[in-house]
Amino acid sequence: MEWFNNAVIYQIYPIGYCGVPRKNDFVQSTESRILRVIDHIPEIKRLGFNSVMFNPLFESSAHGYDTADYTKVDSRLGTNEDFKKVCQALHDNGLKIILDGVFNHVGRDFAQFKDVRQNKFNSQYKDWFHVRDGNSNYNDGFFYEGWEGHYELVKLNLYNSAVRDYLKEVISGWVRDYDIDGLRLDVAYCLDLNFLKELRVHCKGLKPDFWLLGETLHGDYNKWLNPEMLDSVTNYECFKGLFSSFNELNMFEIAYSLNRQFGKENWCLYRGKKLSCFLDNHDVSRITTQLKNPKHIEAAYTLLFTMPGIPSVYCGSEYGQTGDKKDGDDGLRPEFILSDYVGGDAHIAPLPNLITKLTRLHSETPALYNGDYTQLQLQNRQYAFARQDGDSKAIVLLNADDKAVTFDIAEIGRVDLPAYGCQIYINGKAML
Repeated sequence: MEWFNNAVIYQIYPIGYCGVPRKNDFVQSTESRILRVIDHIPEIKRLGFNSVMFNPLFESSAHGYDTADYTKVDSRLGTNEDFKKVCQALHDNGLKIILDGVFNHVGRDFAQFKDVRQNKFNSQYKDWFHVRDGNSNYNDGFFYEGWEGHYELVKLNLYNSAVRDYLKEVISGWVRDYDIDGLRLDVAYCLDLNFLKELRVHCKGLKPDFWLLGETLHGDYNKWLNPEMLDSVTNYECFKGLFSSFNELNMFEIAYSLNRQFGKENWCLYRGKKLSCFLDNHDVSRITTQLKNPKHIEAAYTLLFTMPGIPSVYCGSEYGQTGDKKDGDDGLRPEFILSDYVGGDAHIAPLPNLITKLTRLHSETPALYNGDYTQLQLQNRQYAFARQDGDSKAIVLLNADDKAVTFDIAEIGRVDLPAYGCQIYINGKAML
């Protein structure tokens, strides 16, 4: 079995996590901030995660997605040697490593684009980008394409074989130096499909079980999620349903999406495929902020870890951290101080305690990481479904109501669930 089949992912946005300045002066920091991750490993393991995904941590001008150098760890975080120590410690503890591959665009401080800025149409790197006559917002004396109108993010020309070869060399270097196990491909929905095919061949050649996750938003995910391209994509359709079903007390919304995606009819879109599911991440409001009623938080996490897919949790959310997208990205990406959360009653706090149970149930139960999906019962405020893989069977019960309810399920009989309650039965045994 490939390692990512039963992965449970812990997501870290390093520039926020380490509390670095939001603008890079490109002076090497004397503080190796990225080493903080090593101190966090025992808690990540205690919570039951088996994989860590890092958002951009290579040299950039500001937020990580404006890459200046794919081969150098960001000066604000530490050195390449520091990150090698982090990766070694993660692997020594049995944790897989996923990096954020930002290959659609680079920052204006990227060396090859700086050459274009200096030499314009005479630059040997002109064709690395989408450069043409005109001018830019920065008065460069030429026009270039930026990602979705953000001209600090310079779009790479992925039709250029030299660019594709360069990016493949970058990935080879990451595998050689850090022994990474997979990539999250930023804005995969923007990437050339032939480039994705080429990337898959290259990465699987480096490691047969190398995992490729693509960031996608809408449309038919099969466009990217197929045997020629990506192993997984982000399930933004269900992301919305996961919180709004509770907010509107309408479990039909998420049930419709899960039936559409994973039901047993031949027309269902993603049966047998692994989508990446989440309640929040570094780009959206935290689930604790998103929910109108905080008492729904435990049922929401239970649904996340029992629905089909590969679940991930964004650093800090396991402790109920808040953050609102309307306040800007910085509010979603704060510094993480381990001592603020670990120690005292942290090990018995309700939400981390529940997540610890859920991560282990998901990674150890074939029905949850590999099973099919069958809807059993559905009302506005109650929802029950089953997952099955061979002899492994899970039944999930969720009550979004403020009153206790009784479920009547053939395989397990009558079950009383309290207000806002949730329960998982594995082969007939209650697990929560």
